[in-house]
Amino acid sequence: MVIFNQKTGTKNAVRYLKNPFPDITTFDAFVHSLIQKNPLGCTSYMSAKKNHPPVMKVREMYTAKFVYKNTKGKRIGHGLDMYNSIEGYEDGIAAVISNMANLAAHGGKVRHIPGADLFSVMLKCHDPEGGMYFLSIARDRVTLSSYSDETIRRRVERWADEVPALKESPPGNPE
Repeated sequence: MVIFNQKTGTKNAVRYLKNPFPDITTFDAFVHSLIQKNPLGCTSYMSAKKNHPPVMKVREMYTAKFVYKNTKGKRIGHGLDMYNSIEGYEDGIAAVISNMANLAAHGGKVRHIPGADLFSVMLKCHDPEGGMYFLSIARDRVTLSSYSDETIRRRVERWADEVPALKESPPGNPE
């Protein structure tokens, strides 16, 4: 018989935001401030003979959504494009809107729907006690992942409770 031995593992926690970030500019300013001001007190560290900053981006994803309408205003298509930088996101939106071949293929006019766009950035953080964890900031939620020490979760919760932009949606009711 095969025996499964339980291992101590990492944990994940999610906070759904009562008010999602309204736009890419606000979202980017929040992430930039988090990295620069380091309110969680993360520390730099050495790994493989390389010095790493206390908080660093490890992944970014920005999704722009579009709708195509005919001359009568009826929806005739939709699309989305994903980008790995804000610059790509902004340039990509302009490219989709001005792509005449794409407009002809859809047979209508394109409109960017900024309220439906999605943003997310994953940050790698080095806890002052030596642990590593990831903090994913998305338009509508914050996810703390790969932590093993509950003090990390409590520290992140205290910080998030003090940040107006991270006001939590009622439990079980993500908005």
